[in-house]
Amino acid sequence: MLIAVDVGNTQTVMGLFDGEDLVDQWRLSTVPDRTADEYRLYFEGLLRQDKWRVEEVSGVALASVVPSAKEALVAVAGEMIDGPLVVVGPGIRTGMAIHLDNPREVGADRVVNAVAAAHGYGVPVIAVDFGTSTNFDVVDADGAYVGGAIAPGLDVSEDALIAATAALRRVETKVPSSPIGKNTVEAMQSGLLYGHAGMVDGIIERLVAELDGDPAVVATGGLASTIVPLCKLVDQVDERLTLDGLRLVYHMNVE
Repeated sequence: MLIAVDVGNTQTVMGLFDGEDLVDQWRLSTVPDRTADEYRLYFEGLLRQDKWRVEEVSGVALASVVPSAKEALVAVAGEMIDGPLVVVGPGIRTGMAIHLDNPREVGADRVVNAVAAAHGYGVPVIAVDFGTSTNFDVVDADGAYVGGAIAPGLDVSEDALIAATAALRRVETKVPSSPIGKNTVEAMQSGLLYGHAGMVDGIIERLVAELDGDPAVVATGGLASTIVPLCKLVDQVDERLTLDGLRLVYHMNVE
């Protein structure tokens, strides 16, 4: 079996694959200074609690935007897993041309999202990842990754709003009963959620205008299921998109 690990700025998602089947999944807070020993405890504990054994794992695929976490996880994987380790980054085969000014600077998570979106939904395609930032990744009709957009995520926007005001406080990430808020909490929820959905639709509209063909638009990330119902231009949510991209890239590099 394969463990796929996606380390984001806020959360770390781990998935266990048996072939193409995602048989288990876990989500942790990302702690940049978490040690290799701590990650080892998490690995072993999560597997054990769900009745899996480390010995059943034959490989690891890793994408990380947090350098310290990547270093610790590489050390843990090398010690615990008797099999290949594929770390997404420069020099790794993705099966996709990357047409950027500097291909080495693109985030590993953005690459694997693009790979999975193209594989699962055809090309052209746009992947939207709702995380710490909201990322838009574009694959053109020729199957090449051509870039995209990076916007502040919903939580980042809320943090900035609270930091810049004296009276506003954090609110539940919940769609209000009406876009017309009847109190401060509902007004903030309306502005944050409907505002973010409007931003997403606006960027997608501009990205589509730059492409030949009619791209599918697929969303992933922890907040996708909350925001996508408010969007007009997102076709569907695929919660395992990043993990599937890691699985695909892993097999491109070990087979």
